[in-house]
Amino acid sequence: MKLQGCWSGNEVAAHLDDSIIPLRLAVHDSTGSPWIVSLWFLYEDGAIWCATNAGAKLVSYIKEQSQCGFEVAGDLPPYKGIRGKGSTTLVPERGGEILVRLLKRYGIESDSMLARSLLSKIDEEVAIRITPGRITSWDFTTRMTDALPAR
Repeated sequence: MKLQGCWSGNEVAAHLDDSIIPLRLAVHDSTGSPWIVSLWFLYEDGAIWCATNAGAKLVSYIKEQSQCGFEVAGDLPPYKGIRGKGSTTLVPERGGEILVRLLKRYGIESDSMLARSLLSKIDEEVAIRITPGRITSWDFTTRMTDALPAR
């Protein structure tokens, strides 16, 4: 994986481990146009993992074209994050496991309506493995210090 920007590999990994926000995943749709979806994610052993239902459009798009773009960055200042390019792989046998781990990571109680709904179809979950080829990081904290509104 090629790194660009202000963060080391360890800092990129820490950002991915610490960010409990959705990842934005860009793929090509069936016409070849860009298509973006937000997904929960976890970072493990140099790969980014997500899960979705096997019947989702995203699954069909990944089957057609494995190349992707992605971003993990917050919406509030100071602006910092990562974006990159890579490839996706569908891993059906890990779908349920990844879903359970994502629910825990994002603090979704197992008895909540959302968790019950997702877990009721756990056998239909497919894991998505994103293998980054290039990651670019940015962190505007220092240059934004005096520009941020008081909270």
